[in-house]
Amino acid sequence: MDKRYTFTDFIQLIERLRGEGGCPWDREQTHNSLRPCMTEETAELLASIRIYEQTGDAENMREELGDILLQVVMHSVIAREEGLFTIEDVIQEISEKMIRRHPHVFGEAVAGCSEQVLANWEEIKKQEKEGRHTRLSPLREIPEELPALARACKVIKKADKLYNDGENPDTFWQRLETAVSDLQSAQAPQSRENLSQKLGNLLWLLSEFAYRHKLTPEQILADKIAEKVEFLEPKSE
Repeated sequence: MDKRYTFTDFIQLIERLRGEGGCPWDREQTHNSLRPCMTEETAELLASIRIYEQTGDAENMREELGDILLQVVMHSVIAREEGLFTIEDVIQEISEKMIRRHPHVFGEAVAGCSEQVLANWEEIKKQEKEGRHTRLSPLREIPEELPALARACKVIKKADKLYNDGENPDTFWQRLETAVSDLQSAQAPQSRENLSQKLGNLLWLLSEFAYRHKLTPEQILADKIAEKVEFLEPKSE
């Protein structure tokens, strides 16, 4: 194809798919029905980034970014149909947020390092939430849909800030030793529920260790799985 499509062209394309005489599948979709699609497309984008890092080939990443954009536009078109908001509202809000949360670029604030940028970001985010009505506690605001290891680190981080829940290293190692011992003893004929509880305690502590050392356990485990797959797969002659 010689035609170069614009962002506006793409929005109109999705509107046609959703409109009268459009695609039956697209017309049936809702915010809820599209949830699995976003999960799958996000995973495929992450995979494409890994492939790019390994091979230098960005073609797959370009395609997967398009699939993520499709999800964003599809949700926005559905929201417009429902009278909630438009894609223009989405762009406006994220633009205002980026300007607001980067006062060292668009304002007079100073941030000489990434740590200060993140500290400013969190403080501005906190100010933005003041006065908003929510039925959720601060810890329950962390999405349940996050992968468990990633969510654990976010809960620990927020608990540290809100409740000064930080542990000293000596206490941590004592708790870890106890958790390992408990797991060792929780063998048959113990119930699966008891074994799951003990394993959960250990996984939580390992997540805490990762967070306090600025590690990302979700990515670490993903990398280890990839390493194991590579090791376990039969090597071609």
